[in-house]
Amino acid sequence: MDAATLAETLNVQSLLAGCSPEELADIAARGTVRSFKPGTVIILQGDPGDTLWIVLKGLARVSMVAANGREIVLDYAERGAVLGEIAFLDGGERTASVEAIEPVEALGLTRAAFDEIVGKHQGLALRLLQAMARRLRQNNTVIEADRAYTSGPRLARFLLRLIMGGEGEEARLRIALSQGELGNFAGMSREQINRQLSAWADNGIVSLKTGRVTVLDREALVDIAEAW
Repeated sequence: MDAATLAETLNVQSLLAGCSPEELADIAARGTVRSFKPGTVIILQGDPGDTLWIVLKGLARVSMVAANGREIVLDYAERGAVLGEIAFLDGGERTASVEAIEPVEALGLTRAAFDEIVGKHQGLALRLLQAMARRLRQNNTVIEADRAYTSGPRLARFLLRLIMGGEGEEARLRIALSQGELGNFAGMSREQINRQLSAWADNGIVSLKTGRVTVLDREALVDIAEAW
């Protein structure tokens, strides 16, 4: 792992996207690459947050168990995602769990190594705080918007976050999700998911075959997602 490879891996919204080549070189040099088989827990909710993970390959599921015992799917982490940053930075417990869905390769950075890097590179800590603030602002906007939407637009918004495929192409979900898990992600019941997907299938917006959802009319889904 070198600085150039790490820079190519990080997406523009990554917590570390603003790092300089020198900072990335130190992160790459002090980090350790590990592989995780599907089903392996990379991060467990409630554990100490002593390691920061950067996904280099694969796909992982980010979820948390609420106080009422309900599991909530927060996101699906792909290449370039930074995992475990909250507990890593504030020293508290992990706020969510991360499980590998596909074989995952990730770069782990310990807190001791991170402290050395921050001490060496002036300005890094401030940029990380700014990145965290931007992420918090974005999350607040998403939460506010999702609460304002009814079930149809809400499901459309979450499907758009999960699909792959460009304009004018059939767009399939990055991962095969059961209706129950899709409901956990969108905050809807399985019955609501089934009813909405069936209605969209009847109207040619999606296709439901072999347990997979394929978006046939992306523009229609975007219109639904933006409807209040």
